[in-house]
Amino acid sequence: MAYKDYEIVIGLEVHVELKTKTKIYCDCTTEFGGEPNTHCCPICTGMPGTLPVLNGKVVDYAIKAGLATNCKINQVSKQDRKNYFYPDLPKAYQTSQYDLPLCYEGSLDIELDGEIKNIGITRIHIEEDAGKLNHEADGTLVDYNRCGVPLIEIVTEPDLRSPKEVRLLMQKLRTILLYTDVSDCKMNEGSLRCDVNLSVRKWGAKELGTRTEMKNINSFNFAVKAAEYEAKRQIKVIENGGIIVQETRRWNEKKGVTVSMRSKEEAHDYRYFPAPDLMPIITSDEKIKALRAEIPELPDKRIIRYTREDGLSEYDANLLVASPKISDYFDKACIIAKNKKTVANLIISELFKRLNEEEKEEGIIPIKPENLGKLAELLDSNIISSSVGKKVFTTMWEEDSAPNEIVDKLGLKQINDDSKLKEIAIQVINENDKAVKDYLLGKEAALQSLMGQMMRLTKGKANPKIVIDILKEIINTRK
Repeated sequence: MAYKDYEIVIGLEVHVELKTKTKIYCDCTTEFGGEPNTHCCPICTGMPGTLPVLNGKVVDYAIKAGLATNCKINQVSKQDRKNYFYPDLPKAYQTSQYDLPLCYEGSLDIELDGEIKNIGITRIHIEEDAGKLNHEADGTLVDYNRCGVPLIEIVTEPDLRSPKEVRLLMQKLRTILLYTDVSDCKMNEGSLRCDVNLSVRKWGAKELGTRTEMKNINSFNFAVKAAEYEAKRQIKVIENGGIIVQETRRWNEKKGVTVSMRSKEEAHDYRYFPAPDLMPIITSDEKIKALRAEIPELPDKRIIRYTREDGLSEYDANLLVASPKISDYFDKACIIAKNKKTVANLIISELFKRLNEEEKEEGIIPIKPENLGKLAELLDSNIISSSVGKKVFTTMWEEDSAPNEIVDKLGLKQINDDSKLKEIAIQVINENDKAVKDYLLGKEAALQSLMGQMMRLTKGKANPKIVIDILKEIINTRK
């Protein structure tokens, strides 16, 4: 198989469940879970004689997502019926958008191996979700709770050239959607999923190959694995003299393969026509301006600010902006702390560790950001050592007290008194003759051993920089 002789061409259709309390055309709840068929009504199940009413919040969220992805906004838009029959679609059509989507011609940048690549966003449109089929041993059951849940579909140009780029774009889209607060993006609940459209062609060829579409992938890892497998499968078919069939496939995560579902439909197969029961969507300049004002500083701009103004590394900045809640928390802590690197270190080394251990969400942090800023100040002013700082952080996490109160209460202030530290250093040196000889023979680890003894005797309160200098000074006088 001449895998390297082929170029992979990928486009995504990303389906995002919007963060509204009610469905797109009725007052049924969008809450996840619930007993099957309890979150639905005659409107969302398409009973005869019912009339849909568009949820205005859905339009607002879609436009915000479009503005955040550099899209143009169609100020006169409409909704269309997409006709197909499937058991999870009780109306036998899906209300979506065809030729006049709300948002179009956007773009996003991704960075891979130090190179910036621009990915085109073809369109963002609103539509309703279908129900869910539950396959069981004795048959298939349908749950219509999800019918009518509002979605946006983000369609990219076929600009992606590797599974890695798929992951990067999906991660970036997720972060932007979280910052704009239009979706919770919980992939395990189906709030964010994608269809991967993939084809291959020989390097240098201008025409696109025949594509397949892998449906409803709800994991970054699965999207990458599905793309990797499907690219190899298509290349193998071509190399063996076969022809790629345009079809819809699904990712079988247990077997690690893509499986054919049905032939791929074209737009004319859906017999699109304007939704007769819904009015056109008219969006004013004032409305767009107001929605744009609601969008906070987005990740790319925050990374620039963190690296250029705050002196953080690119790696640390990316970790902080991955979650808007963490990024906002960092900014609030930095109002108190002068050295923003110290705040970043505390979040990355201590706070992330705690969140992972206790499986807490980013929004559930028991330490107030101003208290984390105060802890950073205590560390930078050498009032406490880094080892004591970890102890103070642990106490703050458990009881959310101010760090200076904890330090005073437990007597944790750093020892900076030279004379006092010299007394302890002399004791340590006298009791560790072998370590002293090893250090004089050039073994640096021996000095760290002596340092450990000093920290043990001072219960971690000795200033490590002063301790190192004192140990070296005393040992050198005994050569």
